[in-house]
Amino acid sequence: MRMASRIAAVAALAVPFLMTSLPGPVTARAADDLGTPVGHIRLVAKSADVGVGWTWGSGKLTYGHHTYNFTVKGGSIAAVGYSKIEGTGTVYNLKNLHDFDGTYVAGNGEATAGNGVGGSLLHNGNGVTIKIETVSKGARLAAAAQGLELTLTH
Repeated sequence: MRMASRIAAVAALAVPFLMTSLPGPVTARAADDLGTPVGHIRLVAKSADVGVGWTWGSGKLTYGHHTYNFTVKGGSIAAVGYSKIEGTGTVYNLKNLHDFDGTYVAGNGEATAGNGVGGSLLHNGNGVTIKIETVSKGARLAAAAQGLELTLTH
């Protein structure tokens, strides 16, 4: 429990630094530039980090009047702590279902001490973009790019 308290204290002190070093929030205008939404996702994931971290979880994609399950896995660098993340997102530029699979990248940061909220734009190599909003719980500090592999489980 002492370790969690220390992580929470470091995260609380780092929030001002992270907020000035991160790109601005995802605005309504930025969402307009993405085009027409074609689907939605919901996901639940966990992250555990000590320098280099690991993220794992699952989610559901709603696309073309169908719902598909997918897995979440990925890594991050320059992070310490543990958090549980729940997210909802809007999917853009998905023309074929198989284009959903891939590694999505986002340059973002996280400072969670108890509860936190965030948002990112995720992009994969197939041209798919996901605008995601997250709620996290735990004690975690991350200030680096993260790659998430989303894979449909059919």
